[in-house]
Amino acid sequence: MIVCKSPAELDRMRGACDLVAAVLSDLRDAVRPGVSTLDLDARAEAKIRVAGGTPAFKGYHGYPASVCISINDEVIHGIPSAARILADGDIVSLDVGAVLDGYVGDSAVTLPVGSVPDRAMTLLRVTQEALYRAILHVKPGGRVSDIGHAVQEHVEAHGCSVVREFVGHGIGTAMHEEPQVPNYGPAGRGPRLAEGMVLAIEPMVNLGRPGVRILEDGWTAVTRDHSLSAHFEHTVAVTADGPLVMTARDDDRFGDVLAAVGIETPEGLENRWRKRTRLK
Repeated sequence: MIVCKSPAELDRMRGACDLVAAVLSDLRDAVRPGVSTLDLDARAEAKIRVAGGTPAFKGYHGYPASVCISINDEVIHGIPSAARILADGDIVSLDVGAVLDGYVGDSAVTLPVGSVPDRAMTLLRVTQEALYRAILHVKPGGRVSDIGHAVQEHVEAHGCSVVREFVGHGIGTAMHEEPQVPNYGPAGRGPRLAEGMVLAIEPMVNLGRPGVRILEDGWTAVTRDHSLSAHFEHTVAVTADGPLVMTARDDDRFGDVLAAVGIETPEGLENRWRKRTRLK
């Protein structure tokens, strides 16, 4: 069952989403060569708990850490470890979830570590563009598959591939709610979008083929062909005025990213994505 949130419930949900955004901004500043993924995990958990929240991922189906940190060919669900040290030239995905005031926020970003090859930067750019293009389709009356179609169309036009085994999802008082939000498929299919729906939209994009496999730790998904993979995610609410990006960060550059792909940011959208106006 798809649960639509009232404006009051969306306001309550903002606490968790703002916390996730703040943690990701803090981790962004901490990513550098020589840092272990366990250090990043501890930093994130401390910030979440100081704010009165709890890490949404820790203990979820037995996941042992607060953040999913995936390096290079790891797609998602990489487990932080003292032995995993970031190196110059890596790309690293940081996926953060937090629970606050009974609601969950969920967001991810993939960052370069030091100086990375041009092909890696292209992968990051294309994946982020795909997310922002998909968010433009979040509006009442649209279909869930409009989102995935926008992702697939953009990604494959740039020679990359979309992971099929993992998808986005509804989110609210539980981390995973209906509906599922695939990152592929034809437009115009699936549930119709309605005011109050909240979706975690999260394209996972490979530089090579789309196939993935799970490592022996039971969590870490890696590309079968060892190609690089990137993951970007935002928690987005459907409102009468269009998308409200609830996990928006100050370092997001919505307008710049859309302009780079030839899309003029609709008037007022940048401010609404950044939550500078209140819901009606």
